[in-house]
Amino acid sequence: MRLFGHCCPACEGLESSLRQSCDAPALPGRRALFAAAVAGAGGVLATPPAVAQVFGGGPRQIAIHRLQTGESVNGTYWHDGRYDRDMLRQLDWVMRDPRMAEATPMDPRLFDVLATVQARMGAGSEAWHVVSGYRAPETNAMRSRQSRRVSRVSLHMSGMAADVQLTGRHSLELARVAAEMQLGGVGLYRRDGFIHLDCGPARRW
Repeated sequence: MRLFGHCCPACEGLESSLRQSCDAPALPGRRALFAAAVAGAGGVLATPPAVAQVFGGGPRQIAIHRLQTGESVNGTYWHDGRYDRDMLRQLDWVMRDPRMAEATPMDPRLFDVLATVQARMGAGSEAWHVVSGYRAPETNAMRSRQSRRVSRVSLHMSGMAADVQLTGRHSLELARVAAEMQLGGVGLYRRDGFIHLDCGPARRW
């Protein structure tokens, strides 16, 4: 059985209702509404079973190194039963579109995906090397014109996805572990040496 069979990074194989939500434009207002929802809930979102199994109610930490800018951030983004807003703002900035002058709120569940996969791999405090984080719609459109592998409805535009590498870990190994955990989308780009992870519906390519 092939783990990574289809080639659409966002919507192929999804139910129609989910496809419609992916097809909706990833506008700044949509991201702002999500950020407001998180803030209104006191920074608390439902914890997926796989995340709870790994961390329980304990703190969640992450280290991010952005390849394009050389910037890094390392710290605890979840503690005392909620997301740390100051840490999330630092992560938002490092994950920004390098072509843009301002940060965009990232979906904090993406950091749960990254932290959980890393913990399951036994990778300790190694930093994720981020190839691509948030993408402005203009950036994504430009990249989709340059390569058919870039989806026009990419979850990168909603702050829900990242293309990443982990030092000392093979991309295929990372992708297999992430796919088994069913936390979201997993894409294997073996030739380029990175994987795509997102906190959308569980799928793989």
